[in-house]
Amino acid sequence: MKLLLSSTIQLALAGIAWLDTSCAFAPLPATTKINGAQFAATLAPEPITENSSDDDNTEGTKPTIEFPPPLTKVQRLERAAKFWSSAIPIVLSYYSKSAELLVKEAFTGVELTEDEEQSIWNEQHSKGAKTLADTITSLKGFYVKTAQIIASRKDLFPEEYTEALSDFTDNVDPLPVDLIKAVVEKELLVRGERFEDIFETFDEHPLGSASIAQVHRAVLTEKYGSKEVAVKVQRPSIESKLMGDIANLKTLAKTFSETLPLDYYTVFCELEKQLADEFNFVAETVAMDRIYETMTKDENGYPCESPVVMPRPVPGLVSRRVLVMDYLDGVPLSRAAEEMLKKGIKPDSPESQLFGRKLLKSLTEVFGRCILETGFFHADPHPGNIFVLEDGRIGLIDFGQVKQISGRERETLSKVMIALDDRVSDDNPSDLENIGNLALELGVELADDAPAEGPAAVAMWLFDGSVENLPGGYDKGELSPNSPVKALKSFPQDLVLVGRSTILIKGLSSRLGIPWSLSQEWAPVARRVLDGNTKQTVEAESKSNKIRMKDVMKLLKTWGRGKASRAVTKLPSPVRTRVAAIALKLQKRREAKESKRRA
Repeated sequence: MKLLLSSTIQLALAGIAWLDTSCAFAPLPATTKINGAQFAATLAPEPITENSSDDDNTEGTKPTIEFPPPLTKVQRLERAAKFWSSAIPIVLSYYSKSAELLVKEAFTGVELTEDEEQSIWNEQHSKGAKTLADTITSLKGFYVKTAQIIASRKDLFPEEYTEALSDFTDNVDPLPVDLIKAVVEKELLVRGERFEDIFETFDEHPLGSASIAQVHRAVLTEKYGSKEVAVKVQRPSIESKLMGDIANLKTLAKTFSETLPLDYYTVFCELEKQLADEFNFVAETVAMDRIYETMTKDENGYPCESPVVMPRPVPGLVSRRVLVMDYLDGVPLSRAAEEMLKKGIKPDSPESQLFGRKLLKSLTEVFGRCILETGFFHADPHPGNIFVLEDGRIGLIDFGQVKQISGRERETLSKVMIALDDRVSDDNPSDLENIGNLALELGVELADDAPAEGPAAVAMWLFDGSVENLPGGYDKGELSPNSPVKALKSFPQDLVLVGRSTILIKGLSSRLGIPWSLSQEWAPVARRVLDGNTKQTVEAESKSNKIRMKDVMKLLKTWGRGKASRAVTKLPSPVRTRVAAIALKLQKRREAKESKRRA
């Protein structure tokens, strides 16, 4: 019973402190920590505080739009007080309930059954989840990101918390459309230009409203291309609110560092630094273009089809606070199951299983290539930023948070992938030593009493979700008292967001019930990275015509496969199910052959 009580309290504390799955790492020495607030101050724009009248762009008198002013010191203190006054009682309620049950058991001598204990904790979770949801609804800001992460980890958090926080993934307190239009006018219009000169139509109801920005669907005028677009508009004066919120979370992480199942201070420092770039949509546009270039060229530099669809910015319609880009027709992953049911696709159907594999494959390829090939990758993956498009393709949006890791880190990560892929078994001593040494080379430090297999266990836990039994007697569960994460003394801050990406994919594979090894999928990319593509470059120069034809045929084959896949989604339900069943059978057969070949 004591173990159950301890684990339950840990779950609650982790939810309140924000278990972003990349956060499962201990703090670095003080010399490696970066003052994110100072960094943010140098990059972020001045907040909008003035009224908008735009006399040059209006006919007659136009109503004045009041922009929300930045938070005052008193308001920042009030937000901090409200956060603490809500968070602390939730934490203490778990301790008091734990003490109550232990005292009751001691006095009566009667031990509760597992079902009775579960019922009591379910009720406790419901109360805590409601309080947390109400607090986030009231405060909004950076706390919304807390809710997004918890809601995405149904494999890790109590159902009461994930359900209560699920509404925060893509719909947060929409701003009035008049205020949104005022920001657009202030940011994009040139002298003598009107709002109607840019947009033929502009939907009043947002597609989504998040902690930093709100997105509306619109259609451009002929002057700007007459195409359907998504218009991302930053919330006025949001910067000071979010930076204050993350400061509160850093304080919470430090205060409860001895009690929390994991230590999140390093992660909040990293996210504080990354958050600064999210207020600059020009930087986001550059990141979007860079990742697009990576994913639309193969290892030889020839064009290829990206495994995910990424929106393209509209030239001339980008500023620090407004970003006009391609519109992706689909729904966020957080609502995909609901939409599939509407189309008659059941969770265990062949279509659903096939889609699950496609989702994992697409995300694995994108993050694998970006992390290992260029070291520049999307650093804010959650179900609100991953889209399921109407034609069945996967979309990736919101490039406000990106990360660049060094060439040395890319090289060592590549070696880790290859070592994991080449291992003879999960307990072969020489393999474990090699993998462990590479993990230590990355900068991982373990507690002094950790077993020798500890570093290898951390690498397997992070990059190979197909492993059933971790070396050193560790458990796979992230919050288990015997998790390899508990043995971590420190983790390199630069790789925190790599961990966030890998654990997102691990979480999805767990929910989908599909064993998935990132190291196995990333190993071919890693080998190309270490090889430096020298062989391919030489062949390309000496046999350019032959290779170009080969790559053209490869591109056509990929294009045709994509066309066929999208055509299947338009078939009648019974036919679509039969086609999907055949495709799933063939895919499983290929996977079995590949596993046999590797073995």
